[in-house]
Amino acid sequence: MSSTVTETLSAAADPTRYGFDKLNPYEHPPETKADVPWSELVTLDLEDYARPGGKERLAKQLEHAVHHVGFFYVKNFGLSQEQVDQQFTLAKNFFELPTEEKEKFEVNYAEADYNGWRRPGRYLQVKAKDNVEMYNIAKFTKDFEGKYDHPDLIKAHLPEIEVFHRALHSNVVLPLLRLFAIVLQLPDEEYLVKQHTYETKSEDHFRYMLYYPRTEEEWADSKYGTTGGHTDLGTVTLLFRQPVAGLQILGEDGNWTWVKAEPGTITVNLADTISHLTGGWLKSSVHRVVAPPEDQRQYKRTGLLYFARPHNDTVLVPITDSPVLEKAGVKPRFDKLVTMAEWVKAKQTLQLNPEIAKKRWAESGDGTVEVLAGFRDQKYKE
Repeated sequence: MSSTVTETLSAAADPTRYGFDKLNPYEHPPETKADVPWSELVTLDLEDYARPGGKERLAKQLEHAVHHVGFFYVKNFGLSQEQVDQQFTLAKNFFELPTEEKEKFEVNYAEADYNGWRRPGRYLQVKAKDNVEMYNIAKFTKDFEGKYDHPDLIKAHLPEIEVFHRALHSNVVLPLLRLFAIVLQLPDEEYLVKQHTYETKSEDHFRYMLYYPRTEEEWADSKYGTTGGHTDLGTVTLLFRQPVAGLQILGEDGNWTWVKAEPGTITVNLADTISHLTGGWLKSSVHRVVAPPEDQRQYKRTGLLYFARPHNDTVLVPITDSPVLEKAGVKPRFDKLVTMAEWVKAKQTLQLNPEIAKKRWAESGDGTVEVLAGFRDQKYKE
């Protein structure tokens, strides 16, 4: 256990009162019975990874998904259902804390620092305030030691959260990076892994996320969430199964399809940074969260997510020794050298500050906005 966790726990007020036997357990809502167009996504069985020839088989499975779709599932990722359920329970109990308690740990919006609590209602979705609340937890490394405080509920469970955090990195993120290297035919299978070591400073984080139910009028005012198409900014995002439908992905055919909550899986989506490192060849998926089907709109939608990112000093230029990228003739996506730290700061400044984002989108006048060094975000099909 790291000194970060030990020292933080010593400051917690009576940790025994926050034992799981004393918390309100999370219960998954029932799945929708609605007939919606579900995405057809490949599922990687990570148990195959260590078997002879397993990495090559999994990489072959991934080829189409990472280049054309940007979404897939993984299963057998080395965490028990009990461990997953405990994290959902912590999320539920955190969000049930009084606002005056949570706001002690509010993110620093002006500095584009997203670790901590982000309150709902800061953004307008068309004519309705957003219904999303979240709590982000940084990596358990010396770089973040003592930087962020937590409510006593979270302090009491930092050991379990750290185990969960590190397991996702070692059991899922690093194997996927090796598979990406095989797909790209890199001579060094560890190339991407070396840019994502856990102990080196980077902006990986774990998130509890909650979408509150809305009235029908609020959903109509928000255009049912259909304006929210976006890409994530990191390497990959891991999303744990939760049954309330809402996540959609934009296909190459221009149509949105729903992502199903498959039992025992984590949903993985590729994000901007891995796309920058491959000149766009690995696809940063466009996705959004819309109103659930009518038979689920009364439920809160709780999410557990892990966001993986390379070291802060990683320069975001296309990999040079990939035959796949050389054949594709990929080009840099920025007009100057950009580090990961600079990219995170630029993108988070837009995401955390709606006034700045609104002004810059309005100034562009063409449905795009420059994030950094010539790279532009855009509005996506509703």
